[in-house]
Amino acid sequence: MFTHIMIGSNNLEQARSFYDATFAALGGQPGEMDARGRLIYSHEGGRLMVTKPIDGKPATAANGGTIGIAAASRDHVLAWHEAGLAHGGTAIESPPTERPNGSFVAYLRDPDGNKLTARTHPGKRQ
Repeated sequence: MFTHIMIGSNNLEQARSFYDATFAALGGQPGEMDARGRLIYSHEGGRLMVTKPIDGKPATAANGGTIGIAAASRDHVLAWHEAGLAHGGTAIESPPTERPNGSFVAYLRDPDGNKLTARTHPGKRQ
């Protein structure tokens, strides 16, 4: 459905540390900086892009927004959560847990305050 998701950051090096670590925990590759100064993470045709806002104003997190990231297993979710905490993320909501539908989820805010979740798909318990 989506080709990419773009989020703003006030500190691209801090964002890179956070996202490189959390995506590595899921088996992903480090981000690449493009010629326009955007940090790009690509996986299976989709992209997460991180940039300083083009209007020059400070980046702010979306009120009510959450970016969901697919994880292959419970262990990947836990590793993602631990990596995020170690690289400037903040734990939010409940600790990593299994939901009634069978998915295993964890929530973090990145260093800029963007709300993220890593989760397994229901029925894919590993």
